[in-house]
Amino acid sequence: MDESLPVLECIGLTKSYGAAPALRDVCMQVPRGRIVGLLGPNGSGKTTLMKLISGLLQPTCGQIRICGLTPGPQSKAIVSYLPERTYLAPSMKVAAALDYFADFYADFDRAAALDMLTRLGVGTAQPMSALSKGTKEKVQLVLVMARRASLYLLDEPIGGVDPAARDYILDTIISNYHRDASVIISTHLVADVEHVLDDFVFLRGGIVERCAPVSFAAEAGYASLDDLFRKEFRC
Repeated sequence: MDESLPVLECIGLTKSYGAAPALRDVCMQVPRGRIVGLLGPNGSGKTTLMKLISGLLQPTCGQIRICGLTPGPQSKAIVSYLPERTYLAPSMKVAAALDYFADFYADFDRAAALDMLTRLGVGTAQPMSALSKGTKEKVQLVLVMARRASLYLLDEPIGGVDPAARDYILDTIISNYHRDASVIISTHLVADVEHVLDDFVFLRGGIVERCAPVSFAAEAGYASLDDLFRKEFRC
């Protein structure tokens, strides 16, 4: 794999559902070793972009490159995707979820997953149906972050958990991704994530309005990235 290539490159990426465009001419690059916030209000196209990058949707036009690869079996082997919704079956025990990921992904680190689950106080004998919504989301995050991927796609990883758990989840993210990999975190909770971000992308109505380092906010005279976000996306 050519390490000089960006982890992610989108060129003229457009996705339409009938006559309605969900994304329009998205152009962006994510280099290695960066944590990027994909930021925008609900309905701005964040989840659509995540699904396109992960290969779950096909673009209407434009190109996606992941470490130089077009989305497909090879790219999926190096992308670790956390969807917004819980996808594990209610009857599945946590131990079975570990088995599933170990069988499916060659880069899954079971020991790391077990360590994170232990620190969360989640027993592997419990079925998903016995867990709270927030704990289910934590289990899914553990599964995703225990892979040795090149690109981690996290769609609203803190949206469904209580504020007290958000710092733990963000600490889990930044302490478990590998420094030659990159992370994209999709969220509208900017104040909660900005301290872990290197860069940000503002997405509105399917259009990328700004890509910049987080330091841009201070350089432009804003108190924080959240302050910039609130002013640019004010209703």
